[in-house]
This record gives sequence, structure tokens and C-alpha cells, in this order.
Amino acid sequence: MTSFLTEATTLIVEVVFSLYILAVLLRFLFQLARADFYNPISQFLVALTNPLLKPLRRIIPGLFGIDIASLVLLLALKSLEVFLVFSLGGYALEPLPVALAAVVDLLRLTVNIFFYAILLRVILSWFMPYGVRQNPAGSLLVSLTEPLMRPARRLIPAIGGLDLSPIAVLVGLQLCQLALAHLLR
Repeated sequence: MTSFLTEATTLIVEVVFSLYILAVLLRFLFQLARADFYNPISQFLVALTNPLLKPLRRIIPGLFGIDIASLVLLLALKSLEVFLVFSLGGYALEPLPVALAAVVDLLRLTVNIFFYAILLRVILSWFMPYGVRQNPAGSLLVSLTEPLMRPARRLIPAIGGLDLSPIAVLVGLQLCQLALAHLLR
């Protein structure tokens, strides 16, 4: 019975932390990509993450347009999640391995966000070739993925009207995933 409670508690901790970490990371990435702040999805993320970010921003200023408070919050939340999950499993961890695992997990999550955003953008372009930007979610996808897609488009021209640059970016992101997986080992 106790193993069930441990597994259930671990699942709840992982889900709650993962969803909030995803919200903070998306907010950070949208700020970095200069996505539309007044987009309804952006406003939802701001409202969700402001309770923890506003007090941190009073203490930790931004640097060169990068929201350092968001990065600190991401690292703190992910470290706490890793610590709680391992503690529930009966493992004792030192702070440095917890922080390193948190950083690698956050990098993997960031790569996954870009991977699925590009994949979703490609799929949406099949159904709405000229209307992706008119949809609030599509507009954010374009804003988020364009910094990765633009250099790939310069290197790989369209062949017969078909843009192959997303394939190159997706392969590059998968290579990053493999490198991060090897770091965790």
C-alpha cells in the first residue's frame, strides 16, 4: 500500500511541477522571441506565472533583455521537483547533482518545446497555409519558431515550392536531444 501512495504522490508532484515549469518556460521563451504580449495565450501565461515572478523581479533584475528572474525560478522549481521525486523514492541527493539534473532537464524541455512547436507549425501550414498568423496559437508558434527557421531557410532554399528547412531544424533538435541524453548518463 505504501508503494502505491509513494507512486501516486510522485505522479502528482511531477504533474503539478511540470505544468507550472512549462508555463514559466513558455513565458520566458515568448519574451525572448518577442512574441505578442497581448495574445490571449500570452496573457494566460502572464497571469499564471506572475504570483511567483513578480516578487522575484523586485530582487533579481533582467540582464541584456533576458529575464533572469524567470531563469532562477525555473531552476529553483525544477531542482525542487527533482529533489522531491528522489526523496519520495528513498534516495538522498547532494545539491550539486540535483542542480545539474535540473539544468539538463530544463534544456531537454526547451528542445522538446521547439521540436513540437515546429512540428505543429508544419502541420498547421498544411491546413491553413496563409492563415496561421491569424490564429492566436499560430501567431505564437510562428514567433517562437522563426528564430530557428530563418537561418535554416537561408541555407536550404525551397525546392519546387516545398520548404525543407523544418526537416533540417528538426534533425538538429533531435541531435541536441541525443547530446543532452548522453549528458544525463
